[in-house]
Amino acid sequence: MKTLTIDHIGVAVKSIKEAKRIYQDILGLKITEVEEIAEQKVKVAFIPVGESEVELLESTSPDGPVAKFIESRGEGLQHIAFRVENVDSALQELKDKGVRLIDQTPRKGAGGAKIAFIHPKETGGVLIELTERE
Repeated sequence: MKTLTIDHIGVAVKSIKEAKRIYQDILGLKITEVEEIAEQKVKVAFIPVGESEVELLESTSPDGPVAKFIESRGEGLQHIAFRVENVDSALQELKDKGVRLIDQTPRKGAGGAKIAFIHPKETGGVLIELTERE
């Protein structure tokens, strides 16, 4: 698997509007885009920082994965995403190594990226996302 860079760090928040105060007003960073991904029950806001981004994640449904995360762990760091050259081949390599995956095949993520998640039980409790961007 060829890992290119840290693509983004996902932060679960109850409200993007409230989190905006911290990231924009206090830290001076700018939200460049907000997107809803209905099939994942989430709204995301992107904050570029150098070559990477902070991705704010707000649940759009009380039964969504981000809402469940916040309910059990509170707001905060939810995942780290590594940009890979080819997510399909990365998943196959991980399967060949017997790594437990959340996604067996890539799905569509924010910004049109192809994404897949490795199960946190395989990674010391850290939810890792693999991201491929064109």
